[in-house]
Amino acid sequence: MNTETPAPCLCCPHSVALAVIVGGQLLGVRLQVQSTEKPRYRGTLHCFQTIVKQESVLGLYKGLGSPLMGLTFINALVFGVQGNTLRALGQDTPLNQFLAGAAAGAIQCVICCPMELAKTRLQLQGAGPARTYKGSLDCLAQIYRREGLRGVNRGMASTLLRETPSFGVYFLAYDVLTRALGCEPGESLLVPKLLLAGGVSGMASWLSTYPVDVVKSRLQADGVRGAPRYHGMLDCARQSYQAEGWRVFTRGLASTLLRAFPVNAATFATVTVVLSYARGPEATPAGPALAQPSSL
Repeated sequence: MNTETPAPCLCCPHSVALAVIVGGQLLGVRLQVQSTEKPRYRGTLHCFQTIVKQESVLGLYKGLGSPLMGLTFINALVFGVQGNTLRALGQDTPLNQFLAGAAAGAIQCVICCPMELAKTRLQLQGAGPARTYKGSLDCLAQIYRREGLRGVNRGMASTLLRETPSFGVYFLAYDVLTRALGCEPGESLLVPKLLLAGGVSGMASWLSTYPVDVVKSRLQADGVRGAPRYHGMLDCARQSYQAEGWRVFTRGLASTLLRAFPVNAATFATVTVVLSYARGPEATPAGPALAQPSSL
């Protein structure tokens, strides 16, 4: 009798939707850092099919513990810094929305960078007993023992360069869209409008700095499968461009956007509605303090 776990049916829309949302980051990282001489994947769909075939559906969830582990701290930093910065600036203008979001993005890099380093390393390691890391904490502990704090914060400059403007775009886009769509309390189409505003804002934030994300992923994956190649962010960008042209900076973009819209749409709508009820009937459900981090 065959005791193997049957492969998931890729024709099932619910399975595909769930895997695309949760595994979007994994697909993006695999596509961003694959070898140019011997590329393993032909595109997003082929990458998805290969991972499911070789590592099962569970392979799409690699590195999930790392984002979950830091999510609470990131949200606390983002909401606190963004709200306080906006109040300190004194006026709710588009420029101040961008500046408050950028400040929040810069501060949360302290947690985001090590978290994404662990996620990247876990997503690139093989399956089975040959695994190097047992989980996110084990990954960071091993890196710290070998390389110290500098190793744990590898890619910090590129993370800062990515998160600072992208958070500014994120908060600004959500504020502009909710105002343009007329997201008012008691409106019958309030939730669909919030879903649209959140999804588009998430996509806009990724599009604004995606090339930097490719460089960050390559720096954090450098040395995992062979000798280190890059001496820094600019050297990584230069070598990548010389080897593959400008298209290298769009690798994995499709899977990232596929994940960004539903995840950010659901997050924005849920948080906005919950906070509006928590604050009482006089609260405004749409507003700058309700935006969520674009790394979700």
